[in-house]
Amino acid sequence: MPKVEFQPVGVTIDVPPGTDLLTAARRAGVAVDSPCGGKGTCGQCLVRVASGQMNFVGGRGLLSEALLAEGYVLACQATVRDEPLTIEIPQQVGYEGGKFADGDETFLVRHELLPREWQYDPLAVKWRLTVSAPQPEDGLGDLDRLTRAIQQEWGPMRVLYSLAVIHTVANTLRAADGVVTVTLIRDGEQLHAIRLESGDTTMRHFGLAADVGTTTVAVQLIDLVRGRVLATRSEYNGQIPCGLDVISRINYAARGDGLAELRCGVLETLNRLIAQLAAAHGVAAHEISNAVISGNTTMMHLMLGLNPEHIRLAPYTPTLLEAPYFSAAEVGLEINPDSWVYLSPCVGSYVGGDITAGLLCTDLAAGREDISLFIDIGTNGEIVLGNNEFLLACACSAGPAFEGGGIDCGMRAALGAIEKVDVDPATGAPRCYTIGNTRPRGICGSGMIDLLANLLLGGWIDSAGKFDRQRPCPAIRVEGKKAWYVLAEASVSATDKDLVIGEQDIENIVRAKAAIYSACALMMEQIGMEFSDLAAVYIAGGFGRFLDLAKATVIGLVPDIDPEKFQYIGNSSLMGSYMVAVSQDYRQRQYELARRMTYFDLSNAPGYMDHYTAALFLPHTDEASFPSVVAAMQADREGAR
Repeated sequence: MPKVEFQPVGVTIDVPPGTDLLTAARRAGVAVDSPCGGKGTCGQCLVRVASGQMNFVGGRGLLSEALLAEGYVLACQATVRDEPLTIEIPQQVGYEGGKFADGDETFLVRHELLPREWQYDPLAVKWRLTVSAPQPEDGLGDLDRLTRAIQQEWGPMRVLYSLAVIHTVANTLRAADGVVTVTLIRDGEQLHAIRLESGDTTMRHFGLAADVGTTTVAVQLIDLVRGRVLATRSEYNGQIPCGLDVISRINYAARGDGLAELRCGVLETLNRLIAQLAAAHGVAAHEISNAVISGNTTMMHLMLGLNPEHIRLAPYTPTLLEAPYFSAAEVGLEINPDSWVYLSPCVGSYVGGDITAGLLCTDLAAGREDISLFIDIGTNGEIVLGNNEFLLACACSAGPAFEGGGIDCGMRAALGAIEKVDVDPATGAPRCYTIGNTRPRGICGSGMIDLLANLLLGGWIDSAGKFDRQRPCPAIRVEGKKAWYVLAEASVSATDKDLVIGEQDIENIVRAKAAIYSACALMMEQIGMEFSDLAAVYIAGGFGRFLDLAKATVIGLVPDIDPEKFQYIGNSSLMGSYMVAVSQDYRQRQYELARRMTYFDLSNAPGYMDHYTAALFLPHTDEASFPSVVAAMQADREGAR
């Protein structure tokens, strides 16, 4: 079989001729972004053939002639011939080493909020034992001797075994003169033995933390011996072809085999990321014996194959909020099948375990009296307001606009995405900056916010997001009642097409920001406080981590208050999942937070639509709420004159 070598990771795999490069990469544990699931429609599984020949037919229309000439192909549409290949994988964000990789999330959380070494206490523990050799006529079987050795260390607790573990007992006890390592889960007065190994393997103990988002799934591989994150990888949720938001996926689940398809989609994503992480760090799947997964209520239902229909129907009652422990085999995770999987507790239909996990990264979990606001910005916007006396939570549908969805040339924050746009205040001409400093392929959420803020400050769009059709600007094109802003012409874009932003695209961003801001405003109104009274505002979510606070304030996404009060905490769902994975103390804290939270349903809240309508302008209809923005707009426009 021909060999395929992937660079710069230096991984080689043998595959049969006719295998597509995306499949070859996944089998080799090499990360290649493929949001469309390998259908050849998204154009994001871009790789370069460094040496060798392959077949590439489908998907050519998505690549420019310049890219094709440089040897770039779509991995899902290129198949291996009967000869060796060397493939280069461009740097992709969201993966290990990428610009937006989550491996350094710990640095976004204050040290005092993280578990200390003496708090490291995962659900599953590994224990070295010496089991006595069998004696004639002692009346003990191998399992009896193993149980007795465990009880000598742990006391007279009941020890339970799965049949799979019992299958290994006889040979394992005899392999190293009775020295074994047993992986145990404590459950009250019971111990569950989930793995038995010969010899002392206590220094090889691994776990997982995962954030299952509507758009993105992120997984961390954890060294449980040292409480250290080894690596993080993320990928689009495989459910995306079935719908961009939770409501569309709930609807899809009601169609024939829709629920099974959705469950398969997210599990394939999770297991692919797990396999990639394990392969990259020399960890066997069966060595992973601890898993914590956080996600919104709908994502947890779909992952478990539970009917989500009643989440969207009054009285909005999910099947479960606090899930019992399930085995990895029951959930469908490809790790030690007897491992227990912990699902972060949810609070309501639209405030899930991603939020209860995220709060662990804030002072809201530290018993402070000062009132703080937590905002998780993603496809769904979740907000929590409170202190040590109360926690009020709500959710709003922001949609996928901040992650490139619903934008004509929108894309995820990946190679070639425009992440920043300077707008000349005098001419209105753009200067775009892309991830990887490559030719632009589209614009991501942070780029859209930057663009809108600069267009507004320069007077090139009005508060309703409409372009100035009277002022000469080479970047603004007007055709009848429609107008577009040209970010990059076809001659300089990576798609050989003009990259343009229309007023409908701007409207989608404005709706998304209005949903977030109005929910926050209504929450503050409920407790009779102003934004200026807050001690801290925590911005969470993978997108929120790279938010330009000043520009987000200009468009009215976040309140216009002292910038020192804002704290970025990145993917707090993933970070909180890590905390829970390494510490049972933090697991208990999370349960307490979930049980203290009051879920506030915006759909039944009088006044919410008034707040939302008021926020459908840039920055807001009430300019007095954004004094620094008004001052900046005046200064910029006077400077342009």
